[in-house]
Amino acid sequence: MRSLLLLSPLRLPIPNPVFNFLHSKSIFRFYCRPSHYLRSAITPATMASPIDESVGVARRCWINSKKESSFALYTPFVVCLASGTLNLDTFRHYIAQDVHFLKAFVQGCEAAEVCTDDDDAKVGISELRKNIVNELKMHDAVLEEWGIDLVKECTINPATAKYTDFLLATASGKVEGVKAAKLATPFEKTKLAAYTLGAMTPCMRLYAYIGKELQVCLEGEKNHPYEKWIDSYASEGFQASALQTEDLLDKLSVTLTAPKSDQNQPENQISRMSLADLKNAWGDLSKQYTEEYEQCIEKMLLTEKAEKCDYGRLCRTIEQLSDFEKRANSRVVESGVLKGLNLEDIKRAGQQLILQDGCTDFFQSIIRNENLNADIHVLSYCWCGDLIRSSFSSGGIDGLDIHANELIFQESLSTGEIDKKVESPIDKVQAFSKILSNCRNDKKNLTVYIGDSVGDLLCLLEADVGIVLGSSSSLRRVGNHFGVSFVPLFPGVLQKQKMYAGSDSSSWTGLSGVLYTASSWAEIHAFVLGS
Repeated sequence: MRSLLLLSPLRLPIPNPVFNFLHSKSIFRFYCRPSHYLRSAITPATMASPIDESVGVARRCWINSKKESSFALYTPFVVCLASGTLNLDTFRHYIAQDVHFLKAFVQGCEAAEVCTDDDDAKVGISELRKNIVNELKMHDAVLEEWGIDLVKECTINPATAKYTDFLLATASGKVEGVKAAKLATPFEKTKLAAYTLGAMTPCMRLYAYIGKELQVCLEGEKNHPYEKWIDSYASEGFQASALQTEDLLDKLSVTLTAPKSDQNQPENQISRMSLADLKNAWGDLSKQYTEEYEQCIEKMLLTEKAEKCDYGRLCRTIEQLSDFEKRANSRVVESGVLKGLNLEDIKRAGQQLILQDGCTDFFQSIIRNENLNADIHVLSYCWCGDLIRSSFSSGGIDGLDIHANELIFQESLSTGEIDKKVESPIDKVQAFSKILSNCRNDKKNLTVYIGDSVGDLLCLLEADVGIVLGSSSSLRRVGNHFGVSFVPLFPGVLQKQKMYAGSDSSSWTGLSGVLYTASSWAEIHAFVLGS
């Protein structure tokens, strides 16, 4: 049996290389995501934690906070809330304070969205902000239902003020001693966005944790006075928002460990655009991309919802996203922001990129496994080939077949033009299909594709095993709209094992309409290679 591996980086400042592994001609696609957490957590002591380094920093910080989370669960307020004995006046006061809390959250999201120049992060933060606005609307409904006069309850108390003041000070740059308006470099701005997300993430995770814990206590109980409130924080929507906040923090906070010598590098002398012009042009491009991407996704969801997987209609709809991505590429070329880039600088940037926890070990294990006989391919319509090659080469992963756009150079300087090889989700699935067609002579192929964005949906469905990594709400919304089912990977494996125990036939087939969800690269490693 031969195996084939494909990678597809996303639109992140740190690539989320997505590989597709062909187990016996199987295709895997995976992502690299940087991981750091609260400002207080990004210290040598935290990095030296005995917790497994393959676990993301957001998760490590949560594990380290187990004592505090347990204490929060056993506070008189939470115990009374769970038991239904909480005094209504106390609940009124809590809701009123929470309104101040959430309004500060919205402002924090707005500040973080402005500071980050990463398109995926902007979209994610925008989604998070909208979710918080919806949470505020839920507060309004509860206030009306309980007959609470917010005007009388709205005075902020000292404890609430201390947190909201800290969050807004962090978002404005005061914690770092510099105002956001004076931040000079993209590095500084991204760092500020990471700090802001770091100030918000513990609250989201604690609410999600307490909501789940209390919901278990309510099982079988009728007429609990606070059931609706508890259910809202135990809901899949809120749990997804908490996870998304952690993912966003992991993406952005890698800059906090970037070498200090690179933070204040002088403007490249060969650049044909001034630093100020470059920043303005890139800011405009990023803002336009984020706004139009969200509009494109919403337009895709205007069609009639499918009762079962409708791959053909999904293909036709994804063409809208493909057209959008091509227009975005053309705008980048026309803006001139790529002109004058030095090839060696691009390679050095690739060497400094940090892959998601566990993915380097996974691919190194694939390469070292002589019995697996795997070919590895990398697919991307967001990253240039030189950046991808240097990134993986720095991790000791060489010999990859790269399918990506390439910058055009003259004497090691970029002309600003792109050799457009893989521009869109449609181009990506066509490249994927071409790779598969070259493997058809091997009757024992099983394709496995791993992805985390809407642009991966077609490849995920084409593969015998499509694995979704991460918490992209857009991917799930579009997938659900077109009848795609999402099943956790391990239960899916158990189900297949029961169905085909003792059979020689393959139990995995493409275009089944079912995608499998994985929580980490460790889980994917176990699925593909075992322990």
